[in-house]
Amino acid sequence: MTAFDEELTARLESLRQQGLHRQCRVLDSAQSPRISVAGQPLLNFSSNDYLGLANDPRLQEAAIAATLRYGTGSGASRLICGTLEPHAQLERELAAFKGTEAAITFSTGYAAAAGAIVSLLGKSDFLILDKLVHACVVDAARLCGATLRVFAHNDLEDLERKLKWCAGKRQAGGPKPRILVVTESVFSMDGDQAPLRAIAELKDQYEAWLMVDEAHATGLYGPGRQGLVAAGQLTGRVEIQMGTLSKAVGASGGFICGSRALVDFLVNCARSFIFSTAPSPGVAAAATAGLKFIQSAEGAARCERLWRLVGGVGESLRRYRLADPPRSAILPLPVGDEARAVALAARLREQGILLPAIRYPTVARGSARLRLTLSAAHTEAEIVRLVETLKSTLTGGGLGAETRF
Repeated sequence: MTAFDEELTARLESLRQQGLHRQCRVLDSAQSPRISVAGQPLLNFSSNDYLGLANDPRLQEAAIAATLRYGTGSGASRLICGTLEPHAQLERELAAFKGTEAAITFSTGYAAAAGAIVSLLGKSDFLILDKLVHACVVDAARLCGATLRVFAHNDLEDLERKLKWCAGKRQAGGPKPRILVVTESVFSMDGDQAPLRAIAELKDQYEAWLMVDEAHATGLYGPGRQGLVAAGQLTGRVEIQMGTLSKAVGASGGFICGSRALVDFLVNCARSFIFSTAPSPGVAAAATAGLKFIQSAEGAARCERLWRLVGGVGESLRRYRLADPPRSAILPLPVGDEARAVALAARLREQGILLPAIRYPTVARGSARLRLTLSAAHTEAEIVRLVETLKSTLTGGGLGAETRF
């Protein structure tokens, strides 16, 4: 073993001792509520496939048709010769869906965050983040070079203090530094929601911009399932709407929606767009099919079914949860200790339930949890089995009714 490998092996052992070691699970089945890992059948309660579209025949057929016509690869970056009609169609569909002038898609949500933030801000600007925003936003903040301030999660008073401080740094008569506030609408680990209207009012007061990540809201809230920005009638007041196509939409990729000027600017300046090969045309076509389904009557019915399941599980597991009633399809079951969370997840897997432990650095140290997510494709029988298994396992693992979180 080389000195290089010896050091990495020691670091890996340290992760194991802290209960932070991870490894990929290889599924030998399609992504769905019922999966197979190494031949073991499992009920999947860890996926973000909220509407059960990741393995839907309509999305499969759209992907196959686009692949047969346009091929498996796009050949180049979008600005060279890689923009194909499925990409353009998807962006038209996204803009219409979100009620904005234009949209731009990226290979991932991570690339969307990096492309937007790094191109919009520079060293003379200010970036204000909710403490619990996704890691992709945090990494983009570090890359852009702007002065960074973090406000306590969903704390409007702290946000205003940060806005006031940034605004006070603007000098009369000189270049006006830009201020961008970034939050999620539904937070990915706790499933709680941001007070978007109040945040929009504060950013207007201090002449800032607002970017909202709708990754876990798109397809589930508001008129036509557009998201929480639309549900709050804030579309014209949120300069940058970000989201993914890999959750409720059932495909893959990230997007930014907003004004035509914003999208044209990103086409010219977002490095993660300019220097990336365009996504597969089949993936783009599948995402378009997913968006159309979401806006249909069947999409509305499936969304309603999801909320019924969420409500039922939330009521059954009320004593184990952070908050009640649940406001998203994400139901966190707090554990705290990383090693104990891993042990509980292993015990659940032995009983045929896939519900992985979420640990640092995804969440803060000492804040490990089981992150339970539901899909409209789960059956009532599967939900009953989940609840019964969780109650026996969590109570046996020391998370009884007397526990306070």
